[in-house]
Amino acid sequence: MAELISKISKGSKMDQIYIPKERSPGFETGTFVLIRPALEKAKINPFYYNVDNIEPIKIILIQEILSHFEYFDNAIITGSFLEIGFDFEDIDLILIAEKKPNVQSIERHFKETLGINVHIISVNFKTLLKGISTDPLFQMLTSKFVSKKRVIFKIKNEINYKLLDLHLLKSELLITNFQFLTGREKYKFVRNLFAIILFLDEKSISPESVDSEINRCFGKDSVKNIKENLVDKSFLARYEKLYENTFKRIMRGVKNGSEQK
Repeated sequence: MAELISKISKGSKMDQIYIPKERSPGFETGTFVLIRPALEKAKINPFYYNVDNIEPIKIILIQEILSHFEYFDNAIITGSFLEIGFDFEDIDLILIAEKKPNVQSIERHFKETLGINVHIISVNFKTLLKGISTDPLFQMLTSKFVSKKRVIFKIKNEINYKLLDLHLLKSELLITNFQFLTGREKYKFVRNLFAIILFLDEKSISPESVDSEINRCFGKDSVKNIKENLVDKSFLARYEKLYENTFKRIMRGVKNGSEQK
């Protein structure tokens, strides 16, 4: 079978492929042809960490996304995308690189080619380890992931009370904007608070452990009810008390740390 190799060119309304006037038989004007990439993307074998079950369509997306980052140190997919089902808004991607790439351009590429939102955090490996050691929510994100290259995180918690105070401020928005927030937004603020509490208690932080602690504190199916925006002011009162106790605990840590200096 005759073959030709050409290149796709950008047109004003439609992209196009040019082939020479002098060409092999079988490429006459009006002939139907099959177009495919001359160089197929190499199939990669991602590394799955704490991901027990995942839908086939997600595996295809993971392959497509991670194959884009051939020249980076590593790329890690994490977040709610890896949970069973399709209850996620976007795909969280940690891109490990010494030189920060054009994140907006990459996010736009995935939106245009795959029709999905990819939220990218670009850091070098040293910064990533520091973030996992000091940020409870970041620690939760990296408790379950899929990476292009094998990676092992040996983490020792570093409790920085001033930094935790900044993290806690996010969860105060649930108190001040309770009636205006969606269920998903409320859940994010509650999840942040409980990740901080588990971090202070030196307990394991994962999506499962955080949800379990929320249900233990507020009652069975609380996570489901929060996400569906079915919680009322009685929930808010209990949440506000928990928030204040956590804030006081952090302030004591800030004060003790200052005195030691």
